[in-house]
Amino acid sequence: MLKIEYVYWLIGAWLILCAIYNIRERRRSMAAFWAVVGCAFLFGDAIMAAGAAHTRWPAQAMGTGVIALGLLAASGTMQKHDSTESERRDSAERLGNALFVPALTIPFATIVFVLVLPRLSLRGIPLVDSTQSTLVALGLACVVAALAAMLTTRAPATQALSEGRRLLDALGCVALLPMLLATLGGVFAATGVGEAVAAIVGMLIPVGSPLACLLAFALGMVLFTIIMGNAFAAFPVMMAGIGLPLLIHKHGAAPALLGSLGMLTGYCGTLLTPMAANFNIVPAVLLELRDQYAVIRAQWPTALALLAVNVILMAVLIFR
Repeated sequence: MLKIEYVYWLIGAWLILCAIYNIRERRRSMAAFWAVVGCAFLFGDAIMAAGAAHTRWPAQAMGTGVIALGLLAASGTMQKHDSTESERRDSAERLGNALFVPALTIPFATIVFVLVLPRLSLRGIPLVDSTQSTLVALGLACVVAALAAMLTTRAPATQALSEGRRLLDALGCVALLPMLLATLGGVFAATGVGEAVAAIVGMLIPVGSPLACLLAFALGMVLFTIIMGNAFAAFPVMMAGIGLPLLIHKHGAAPALLGSLGMLTGYCGTLLTPMAANFNIVPAVLLELRDQYAVIRAQWPTALALLAVNVILMAVLIFR
């Protein structure tokens, strides 16, 4: 059975390879950074098993690793490696629109794998765990896209690995931000932030008004997404604090409509924040824009317009 752990191991092996590339070129800080992250991917299962057995040292080691990542990122010694402008121009002119083939392969292959893999079995055993099929499909799609890139560019596998390392180094510690922010939402929910939000909202707004509760929920989704950079991280907090107790239980809002439109409202905050690095900062880095906030400056009118539309849709639909 294909499991998500296999995808993690593949990512971990590649990160260790990136560390080896960097240590050979004497970029020691960058090598240490990716080596720590790679070990987390490779040995995550062992760390969880040790934690379940009440062995403290793996958790302490991982905590030390997280601190080390923060110190390395803040040290300013993580030198980036990039190709020359002439190399990029020559490659772009030679390949033209064929450059889009590997990038488009990822979403299309993911859709195909998501639809096909859960239906496959071997001797009565499902080929992939249905609860992990989407992530496994995404991992397989990335492998297929890498093969498509090599076929499109006619580059050897070693060059593919080297260029992948170069791109990862160009992103640096920003590449980890989406994972950290997604984890932050679970931490907030587990530590009772949702209940604290509910108490604050109860003191500030008239909870007997469904429209007031709706505005608090919508603006809270946007605000928490701006802070945490991820609507998935904001959603459990706002749903626990306002959505469930006030909108659904007190005012009878439709849960499915509130959930879907609430998430879409949170994405308006994604367009406004540098914390959503994979959407707003990474493109600026890859395109080598002079203004690292240029993407956000171009998006904010769209974000505000979508926010207004979403609030109107929720006010009209969720209380019917």
